Amino acid sequence: MDIFEFRKSLKDDCLPLGLSVHLQALWLDARGDWQGAHALIDQLPDQSSASLHAYLHRKEGDQWNADYWYFRAGEKRFQGSLEEEWEKLAKYFLSK
Repeated sequence: MDIFEFRKSLKDDCLPLGLSVHLQALWLDARGDWQGAHALIDQLPDQSSASLHAYLHRKEGDQWNADYWYFRAGEKRFQGSLEEEWEKLAKYFLSK
């Protein structure tokens, strides 16, 4: 699946089969289910999950918490728009 197919799947009512937990979280987030997205990655300890966790808290407006997760991911706060960050994360997780 590429980014165009992933974006197209956002019009569907159900999650596409075979998505990683990270892509599931991004899909739910794009569909307006922040809580569902957060629940999927909240307890994952790896740096990739921390990066996604940071994005979600940034979107939520909790900058302190977002900065904590960017630190855990070994990254600086993303400087672009939330849409740009979502796209960057989606492309990253699609490439894995």
